[in-house]
Amino acid sequence: VSPPAASDPGPDAYKGWLFKWTNYLKGYQRRWFVLSNGLLSYYRTQAEMAHTCRGTITLATVHIEVGDTCHFVLTSGGRSYHLKAYSEGECQRWVSALQQAKANATQMMPHSDDSGDEGPLGQPDRALIQGALKTLASKLEDLSTCNELIGKHGAALQRSLSELEDLRAPSDGVDKLKTVNERATLFRITSNAMINACQDFVDLAEAHSRRWQRALQYEREQRHHLEETIEQLAKQHNSLERRAWRESPSTHNSEAFSLSVEHKMRCFGESSEENEDIEFFDAMEDSPAFITVPADDHSQHRCLFSILFSLCLQDGSGSYLRRGRRCRIPDKPNYSLNLWSIMKNCIGKELSKIPMPVNFNEPLSMLQRLTEDLEYSELLDRAAHCDSSLEQMCLVAAFSVSSYSTTVHRTGKPFNPLLGETYELDRVEEYGYRSICEQRGWTLWQEITIHSKFRGKYISIMPLGNIHLKFHASGNHYVWSKVTSTVHNIIVGKLWLDQSGDIIIMNHRNKDKCHLKFSPYSYFSRDVPRKVTGVVMDGEGCGHYILSGTWDGKMESAKIIESSHGSGGSEGKQKTVYQTLPPKLLWKKYPLPENAENMHYFSSLALTLNEPEDGVAPTDSRLRPDQRLMEAGLWDEANAEKQCLEERQRLERRKREAQANLALEEGKEAESHQPLWFEKRTDTETGESSYVYKGGYWEAKDRQDWSQCPAIF
Repeated sequence: VSPPAASDPGPDAYKGWLFKWTNYLKGYQRRWFVLSNGLLSYYRTQAEMAHTCRGTITLATVHIEVGDTCHFVLTSGGRSYHLKAYSEGECQRWVSALQQAKANATQMMPHSDDSGDEGPLGQPDRALIQGALKTLASKLEDLSTCNELIGKHGAALQRSLSELEDLRAPSDGVDKLKTVNERATLFRITSNAMINACQDFVDLAEAHSRRWQRALQYEREQRHHLEETIEQLAKQHNSLERRAWRESPSTHNSEAFSLSVEHKMRCFGESSEENEDIEFFDAMEDSPAFITVPADDHSQHRCLFSILFSLCLQDGSGSYLRRGRRCRIPDKPNYSLNLWSIMKNCIGKELSKIPMPVNFNEPLSMLQRLTEDLEYSELLDRAAHCDSSLEQMCLVAAFSVSSYSTTVHRTGKPFNPLLGETYELDRVEEYGYRSICEQRGWTLWQEITIHSKFRGKYISIMPLGNIHLKFHASGNHYVWSKVTSTVHNIIVGKLWLDQSGDIIIMNHRNKDKCHLKFSPYSYFSRDVPRKVTGVVMDGEGCGHYILSGTWDGKMESAKIIESSHGSGGSEGKQKTVYQTLPPKLLWKKYPLPENAENMHYFSSLALTLNEPEDGVAPTDSRLRPDQRLMEAGLWDEANAEKQCLEERQRLERRKREAQANLALEEGKEAESHQPLWFEKRTDTETGESSYVYKGGYWEAKDRQDWSQCPAIF
């Protein structure tokens, strides 16, 4: 089948497929090229034209060289682009269009007011610059030679004049005058040569100075134009992103969804021209990955967190963001701080033990940040009504990925909880939540310890511990852990966050398993960024569902109807090929609120987590003074308050250590800190010891009896 030909060149535009040389590993790759307004732009696909340009070549200063069969080279700014067409005729049409576009672009460049100079100059060719420098160096050598000769002949002339003055006999005067005249003539000739060489040097320098001034002015104008263009594109990106989210469908049955401008480049391949009902997937040899998808109905949350552990229970349905809840917080101040000056002494250290200014924080506690895991708890409501444990596993896997969706722009560090700090999310009166003793549906609890290390160029955050989820009706008990989060560009560049690693979700009742793989970002990878894939297997290891998506976008599941063993696996392993039905949407990320970029990129739920509420425990994170000051934009005051709280914590720790040492000396058992609302138990199914809610908190809240709570703020 012959490839589609490029469109006929119009007055200003020409486009079509060409092969572009990338590197020695990948060789020539097909790209979609568009020639318009003196610029040659290229894209991976035609669909990318709406949002992602892979590169642009300015034709006004480009050098076009035609090579062998169907091959031509464009050189601009010291960089060469090797391109190939499908045929010689196609190559000739492209070269003609490029030459015409170059001529048009050259005519449109700014002209000099100096008459007699050649046409406008964009970026001077390297050969022209080197030639001019060589000529100027030659003229300088001539000037140096003339200078030496003038000095030599001038000294000789001076000696001759002195000898002439000292003459006593008239007979010697004739010879002396002849010598003076000869030396004066040489001096005059040398002086004239010096004057001429100086004039040549000045003329040449002025000529090239005008040329370089024009080039410099042109580059300044181009830079200014580029800055304006980038600023305009940034505004358009913001506007289009919000519009895309407003227009995106929200029904479960919709298979087409609208991605933001930032995410459009992350589609999972081009749509097929054939309308097939069956799709094929290669199974991952080692570990899988998955995508996230949004659901319509939101559900309420009721949860309690302690410093090392958390319990979250929820029931009912509805929307967590209703009238009366705030939808914005004060804008983040624009404080500048040299991150490297603080981090350079922290390489290889545990960051939770290093005092850090609030400039690196976001105005939420780690306990509140853990609460955000429940933003998409409606997935668990749907899972609670599943008859099939494998379908339930798909929704649980989607839920486990959804907790990362709010982190894509959240490079700020949550506040480390103080010892004894708690956080509740209680909305019984507002939403009609049932009390904890009447809870039904599902129960979620987790015990997480954050371990973080600064590695020089990036920070690794490794959550240690497991998350437990139990459905009351079926008794299915799911356990999984979190992946590693990495913050990049600590030293230079814009901070960005990535999630990588594997999640194994195990149903301890029937041994069903889901293996999810979070692929780390790679500049050289062709995979969609933030990709997650996975496979759901029964207790016998037979695959039933393929999961795919991104942790910041959506998640889909496709039912496996047939599997077969193919070739191409690594280390002698055979690759399993799964034949599936069309994928179904499981979860999709909610759009961020308007102005989120100035509010720490908080989600709608995150904006309400630190909202003041009456009746909460005196140890609640909402009452933490340094966090409240930071949210209000008073960062200097927040830093001062944070230092006071941390120093108080250090004093308390030293006091406990001293008491423990004293108890050991007296032969007594040292008392360790015990949480008020949680106790350690051993799970009968997993054999794992973890902290679980022991009761009493909500009853104390009803009585407003907080006498057991320590004064930590």
